[in-house]
Amino acid sequence: MFDSKTLIQSLTEQPGVYRMLAADGAVLYVGKAKSLKKRVASYFQRNVPSPRIQLMLQQVAQVETTVTRSEAEALLLENNLIKSLAPKYNILFRDDKSYPYIMLSGDKFSRLAFHRGARDKSARSFGPFPNSGAVRESIQLLQRIFLLRTCENPVFNNRSRPCLLHQIKRCSAPCVGKIELDAYATQVRLAELFLNGQPGEVVDQLTVKMQQAAENLDFEHATLYRDQIRSLQNVLHRQFVSSEKEEDNDVLAVMSGEGFVCVNLAMVRGGRHLGDRTHFPHNAQLFSASEVLAAFIGQHYLDHPPPRMLLVNQALTEELQAVANSLEPRPALHQPRNEKERAWLAMAEKNALLALQARAHDGSRTQQRLLALQETLNLPDIPARIECFDVSHTMGEATVASCVVFAGDRMKNGEYRRYNLHGITPGDDYAAMRQVLTRRYEKVAAGEGVCPDLILIDGGKGQLNIAHEVMVDLGLENLPLVGVAKGQGRKPGAETLVFADERVDLQLGAESLALLLIQEIRDEAHRFAIAGHRARRAKTRNVSRLEDIPGIGPARRKRLLAQFGGMAGLVAATVEDLCQVNGISRKLAQQIHSRLH
Repeated sequence: MFDSKTLIQSLTEQPGVYRMLAADGAVLYVGKAKSLKKRVASYFQRNVPSPRIQLMLQQVAQVETTVTRSEAEALLLENNLIKSLAPKYNILFRDDKSYPYIMLSGDKFSRLAFHRGARDKSARSFGPFPNSGAVRESIQLLQRIFLLRTCENPVFNNRSRPCLLHQIKRCSAPCVGKIELDAYATQVRLAELFLNGQPGEVVDQLTVKMQQAAENLDFEHATLYRDQIRSLQNVLHRQFVSSEKEEDNDVLAVMSGEGFVCVNLAMVRGGRHLGDRTHFPHNAQLFSASEVLAAFIGQHYLDHPPPRMLLVNQALTEELQAVANSLEPRPALHQPRNEKERAWLAMAEKNALLALQARAHDGSRTQQRLLALQETLNLPDIPARIECFDVSHTMGEATVASCVVFAGDRMKNGEYRRYNLHGITPGDDYAAMRQVLTRRYEKVAAGEGVCPDLILIDGGKGQLNIAHEVMVDLGLENLPLVGVAKGQGRKPGAETLVFADERVDLQLGAESLALLLIQEIRDEAHRFAIAGHRARRAKTRNVSRLEDIPGIGPARRKRLLAQFGGMAGLVAATVEDLCQVNGISRKLAQQIHSRLH
C-alpha cells in the first residue's frame, strides 16, 4: 500500500518537480513546486481539491521527485517531462512540433525554402508560421521582391539555362550566372531583414541604393531598385495591420464550449498578421482557462522561440507570469491595453469559437473522412483544398486532362478545369501529366493561383515521380503529393497510395474512411476527364472522317454539313442523297458513304 505520510516526511522544502506513478510504472501526473514537501502534501489532505485529482490519487503507487535550483528551473523541467512522458492527467498539447519555418540555406547562393522538422545548423530559420499556407505565401512574396532561388541543389547545380521562374521574374537565375555573388548576397541580407520583422529598414536601404545609382547615372539599376521598393511597399500596404509599429506578438485566446477547450494562437510578425492556428489540448476540460493557457505557453515555447510580447485573454496570474519569465528570450505578458490590441484579441477569440463549433460537428461523415485522411497521410492540418488530376485518351487520341477540386466539405464543380493537351507523343501519359501540372501550377508559382493543401494523382509511381519533378522545377516541392495506384483488377478498396518521398506504399483497405474520400475525389476526376475526352474525340473524329476522304476539301465539306444539318444527318444519308449535293459525283458519294459506315 502507498504510504503518503512516510513520503511527505522524506521530502524537502526545496523547489523541484514531482512525478506521480501508477503500480505499473506509468506516469500519471507531472507537477512543479516551489516547495516539494508542501505541494505534494496538499494532495493528501482530507479535502481533495477535485474529482479528477481524487480519481488520480486512487491510482498512485509511487511519487518520484527531482530537486532543482529554482522554481524557474522546475517549470522548465516540468514542461519537458510533460512533452516527453505525456502523463494521463496533465494538459497535453501534442501538435505544436509541426509548425513550418522559412529557411535560408548556408549554400554559396542561399536557397529560400519551406522547412519543417529538425533544423539544419548551417541554415538560418525564420518562424514559426501558423500554417504551411502562410509559409508558401511568404516565400512567393520574397521571390517577387528579392528574386531568391528555391530550387534544390541537384537541380541548381545542373542547370544549363534559366528556368520558368526566371522568365516570370521570380528568380535572378544565379544557377547560370545571371547575377553576381555579391549582388545576390545583398538580396539575401535584405530578405533576412524582412523576415526578422524589419521591412522599414529594407525600404531605407533600397532607397539609398536607388539614389546612389541615380547619382552615378546608372539608371538601369536605379529603375530596378525603384521597382523593388514599389513591390515591397505594395505588399506592406496590403498586409500591415492597423499599426505603424513593426511588432512581433503572439495573441493567445482560450475559449471553451461544446465540450471542448480551444487555444487560438494568432501570429503578428513585423506588424504583419500571418494568420492563426487552433489547438485542442487533451485532458483540459477540468482545468481553468488560466491553467490551460499556462500549460500552452510552457509547452509550445519549448520548441519555438517566443516573440517580444504575448497578448492573452486571461488575468495575469502568478502562474502565468512565472511561465513567461521562464522562457528565453523572456517575452512581455499583457492583456489588451488599447483598441488595436483589443481588436486582435477579439479576432482570436472569434476564431477560437468558430473552431469549437467546427469541432462540435466533427461527427459528420465528411469531417470524419478528412480527419482520417489527415492522420493517414500525416498532414499537419486538415486539408482545406484537395486537387486531383487524371488523364484520359483512346490509344493516344484526343488526350484530355482533368483537375477537380474538393474544398470545405464538398466537390467544387465551379472550380473544375479541363486541359486539352497538345505537342506530346500519343499515349505518353508521363508527358501528359507533366504538361497539365505545369499549366496548372505555373500560375501558383507566380503567386497568381489558389494553392491546394493536397494533390492527388490518379496513377502509380511513374506519374507521381513526374509530378514531383514538375513541383521541384516550379519551386513548389513542399506541396503534399499522393499517387493513387489501381489495385489488381481495378477492384475498389484495393488501391495503393504511393508517395514521392521515402514513405512506404500504403494499402488502406475498403473500410478506410480516408480511402473512401480519396476514391470519391479520384472517381470524380476520372469521370470529368472521360467526359472531356469523349467530347473532344467525337468532335475530332467527325471532322477528320471527312477530311481524310480524297476530293473533299473545305468547300465541299461545308456544303455537305449544311445540306444534311450536321454530321448525324450526313451519316444517315444514302448514296442517292449524297449525289444531290452540288459537286458530289456518284463515285465520290459512294466513297463518302463507305467511309462513314
